[in-house]
Amino acid sequence: MIIPLPDTTTRKISKKLVEAQEHYTLTTGRVLTLIVAANEGDDIEAILSSVRDASHEHPSRVLVVIAGSHLEETHLDAELRVGGEAGASEIVVMHLKGALSAQAESVVTPLLLPDTPIVAWWPTKCPEHPARSPIGKLAQRRITNVAYGEGATHEELMQLSHGYTPGDSDMSWAAITLWRGIVASALDRHPHEPVESVEVCGAQLNPAADFAAGWLLDALSVPVHRNVTQSPEKGSFPIHSLRFNRVSSHVTVEVVDAGTVRVQVPGSPDSLVSLGIRSQAEVLSEELRHLDSDKTYAHTLRALPRVDYS
Repeated sequence: MIIPLPDTTTRKISKKLVEAQEHYTLTTGRVLTLIVAANEGDDIEAILSSVRDASHEHPSRVLVVIAGSHLEETHLDAELRVGGEAGASEIVVMHLKGALSAQAESVVTPLLLPDTPIVAWWPTKCPEHPARSPIGKLAQRRITNVAYGEGATHEELMQLSHGYTPGDSDMSWAAITLWRGIVASALDRHPHEPVESVEVCGAQLNPAADFAAGWLLDALSVPVHRNVTQSPEKGSFPIHSLRFNRVSSHVTVEVVDAGTVRVQVPGSPDSLVSLGIRSQAEVLSEELRHLDSDKTYAHTLRALPRVDYS
């Protein structure tokens, strides 16, 4: 059910939340508060769909703040979504107009669940330093999406690396979790020769390939070269190929089609492994499973400046 609350206040929203819990029997315990920082022009329904799907694993109070123009008259329009419209969560969508567009933290603070973790998610544009932003300061976990739009330049990734704060994470990092498992398994096969260098190929401006390169450099402490390639098929996995260079037994993991990668290890038959692009809801759900600091991601960012881009 969608309950519109035009030209409202946080006090009225809180009252409606209590009434909704009484009338719509929202008995599932909320495990966290998720603050979604969006902007006018974003595909809000797509964002809400991802949140709704992720909520089946992570029942939450979801506060979606949509920053409008600061030139408009200052007011707050909201809507409360419960029941089938919200999955296992309760969702408050708030359009901030005028001066409120720059005061999102003041709007969400009275609506935060007590004694539960707070996660901030920027599904589109994100601040230069998420942890220093007003919304970021409220959260223990901060999830960005640097792949949004045209992708992330090398300079933006370096900025991400230098501005890291424990609790930061990114959608493109979580999107390669299954791929990293395949890679680790491939390298664990006979013969166990030392890796001398690594080549990672992916589309330009795609941070997934950069994160993969940083992860491997940190894990193996060998030279890693990041190559730019064209996607082998539209919709295929963003890391197109990987090659571990060893003395006599090179290992490769490469995209075959939109849902398959091939693993080639000398002395073993080629393996075809199912691997497609995960949905935004699946990636978000994974991010919400880990509310502590991701040390592997931190080490990956730390290694990015040492990746060879020449």
